[in-house]
Amino acid sequence: MNQHLTCCTSDQLAASERQRIVELAAAHRRADPEFAHWAAGYGVIRHDPLTQIRVRQMVDELVARSRTPDAATAWRQLAAADRLTSAGMWLVAHMTYGRRVRTDGAALDAAEFKPTPEGHTGGSLNMVPAYTGYLLMDALDGVTRAWMMGQGHCVAAIDALNVLVGNMTEAHAARYDRSDAGLSRFVSDFYAYTLNPDGTPASPLGSHVNAHTAGGVMEGGYLGFAELQYVHAPLKGERLVAFLSDGAFEEQRGSDWAPRWWRAEDSGLVSPIIILNGRRIEQRTQIVQQGGERWLNHYLRLNGFDPVALDGRDPASIAWGIHIMEARLQAHGDSSSGEVRLPYGIAETIKGYGFPGAGTNASHNLPLAGNPAHDGGARALFNEGVAALFVSAPELDRAISALNNHHTHQRSRERDHALADRQVERPRVPVIADRAVGGTSSPMAALDELFVAITQANPDLRVRVGNPDELRSNKLDRTLDVLKHRVQIPEPGVAESTTGAVITALNEEAVVCAALGNKGGLNLVVTYEAFAPKMLGAVRQELIFARHQAHAGRPPGWLGIPLVLTSHTWENAKNEQSHQDPTMVEAMLGEMVDTARVVFPPDANGAAAALARAYMQRGTITALVVPKRPVPHMLTPDQAQELAGIGAVCLTGDPTTAAILLVATGAYQLQEVLRAHARLTERDLSAAVVYLAEPGRFREPRDSDEARYTHAETQVRTLFPTERPRVFLTHTRPEPFLGALRRVDTGPATTVALGFINRGGTLDVPGLLFANRSTWAHVVEAAARVLGMERASLLTEDELAAVSGTGEPATLLQPIPVSAL
Repeated sequence: MNQHLTCCTSDQLAASERQRIVELAAAHRRADPEFAHWAAGYGVIRHDPLTQIRVRQMVDELVARSRTPDAATAWRQLAAADRLTSAGMWLVAHMTYGRRVRTDGAALDAAEFKPTPEGHTGGSLNMVPAYTGYLLMDALDGVTRAWMMGQGHCVAAIDALNVLVGNMTEAHAARYDRSDAGLSRFVSDFYAYTLNPDGTPASPLGSHVNAHTAGGVMEGGYLGFAELQYVHAPLKGERLVAFLSDGAFEEQRGSDWAPRWWRAEDSGLVSPIIILNGRRIEQRTQIVQQGGERWLNHYLRLNGFDPVALDGRDPASIAWGIHIMEARLQAHGDSSSGEVRLPYGIAETIKGYGFPGAGTNASHNLPLAGNPAHDGGARALFNEGVAALFVSAPELDRAISALNNHHTHQRSRERDHALADRQVERPRVPVIADRAVGGTSSPMAALDELFVAITQANPDLRVRVGNPDELRSNKLDRTLDVLKHRVQIPEPGVAESTTGAVITALNEEAVVCAALGNKGGLNLVVTYEAFAPKMLGAVRQELIFARHQAHAGRPPGWLGIPLVLTSHTWENAKNEQSHQDPTMVEAMLGEMVDTARVVFPPDANGAAAALARAYMQRGTITALVVPKRPVPHMLTPDQAQELAGIGAVCLTGDPTTAAILLVATGAYQLQEVLRAHARLTERDLSAAVVYLAEPGRFREPRDSDEARYTHAETQVRTLFPTERPRVFLTHTRPEPFLGALRRVDTGPATTVALGFINRGGTLDVPGLLFANRSTWAHVVEAAARVLGMERASLLTEDELAAVSGTGEPATLLQPIPVSAL
């Protein structure tokens, strides 16, 4: 047995202390045969002396606190974890290379290998001892913790261990077991690429965590988002183990700020553990290049963490790390008593440890130099590697039985942990005062009023407000005054608190993940529209995972999350073209509308109704494009509710009899359309004005799930009769808007869409509308085109010159009276 301390645990120990630990561990082994049996390790699993001493102390504490019945039981469970780890690594290797499994340990021949192996093998091998350590700690103290994994491409480790211990979702349990046939089907399904007749994957195994991964809560396809979410995920009284990626450490900053957000008053226990294997796809990680574990330890301390060095090759070290990190957090108690340093496990290992090719660049994906299906040398190396990991069926049975003590402790299976299936009651939504038609006010101010009222009516829901910039500028004054910025040291006279609900950081990914992580609570995200594309990856990952959960028969139960885009494209006319960007909502319009909603409230009443509706949904994200400047009140409360429920409303005229439909999407666009309507009315042309707030409800559904949310043909034709020509004026670029709305596009002869055409600069709102050919006069010109009329019959000579780009723009920018509706 290895009698030397691993580098990840010994760097800060004096030589005399290291020697004392070696001698003490040896003395314990001599005195206690059951301890010695575990300490001897199994296969490639070794327990260094420091880990032996740490685990010995942990077991003594668990017994003293009656969390474990006796030390003998604990040593059996610890030894069982070694065997489960070895078997898990054995199965992971087969998932990459094998077409079948031999549970008797016999070598595979050439025909039993995949012709095209695939798998993120090295990282998955490293995740096996980590996830086993999590299962082990649950078994030792009888508490089922939640888990989250940032490196979702390492799913082979999770799925392999879950099938071995029988911790499976319904789809896996119906398809796999630990027989030769069951495990052979399991490894064959990995990267099988097979399809069902409807085009969905036939295999429930994915290349990343998916909805069939027992206990999975996020795909982890985007490195770095688990690092941003984990601290916000568990509610008070819950526990979470978060496995983090050293590659994500350099890809996604913001995880450095986790100590700023954890509070004993409203946060569950979190045990973040970075798997420090030192390699990215093609080269060493930045951490390794700058000094490895010693450098990372120093960096973490500077950022408010309390690093804990762990042996990433040893499940017992991982379990001890979870135990000690939770103990340190519990010892802090009330965070108002002083700064809380957040424990952070550094599990040092070698990429692909335990299998040939470990530590090389190749270990990221295919650690063997050749394909065992065709290369005899690679085949021999594979068989030699898995032989060192093999665990006989009887021994594995005993190990699994020792760890599956859920009935003894009356605890849930790990697939059913607290975060795995959030079911949150719909919130109470108070009625706020309506804004009378004819007045003006900021829609953001109305949203602010209602949001605060909802938080106060639902005190049992933990609140997270994701804010990358300035709430007061965006008219969320009451939100900030009531909920306050969350800081460690509040500044007197400023809306700050150690337990504030407003997560403010100049990083869009970090703040949106604060809300996405808080699935047990009530959330709001607010940002400048132009900066929202930086949130897109995190948002899209959540939308996809939520949809897949519904397809798997487990629709998500977390409350809909409003993503408020304000200081938007048109309001940011003054701030140069970089701030004039509707990309986020255009991208969201391409997502599936049963989970991704895009709504453009036209006024204050509309904003309040849209916010209330967003919270009534489950497993959805609603992008709300809301003006912060005062705009006219266009909707009565009844119309606002109708608009929120249907997605469109006719404000004037009759779509079935009018000569033309004028359709607006966006508050400023509505004002221009109403001015255009006034001009057409002056010229004795009947026009119906339709406000289209939620375009996605009127799209052609792409599958049955969308069809349940989009409108039936009869309802679409009520507002958009086929025989009526129409002009759309949209907040977005016209092309993606019409692309999503082919259902109401009658062709270029009778349908025109106007909107943002990538022109901007330092302008005012009317100037930006003119630059993008989106003024009332451009709408009138387009109306003449689809009606087959001469432009001169609807516009004056000066107006025509301005529309044509040869006249004075100010001609069109003078206030035009809007007819009373």
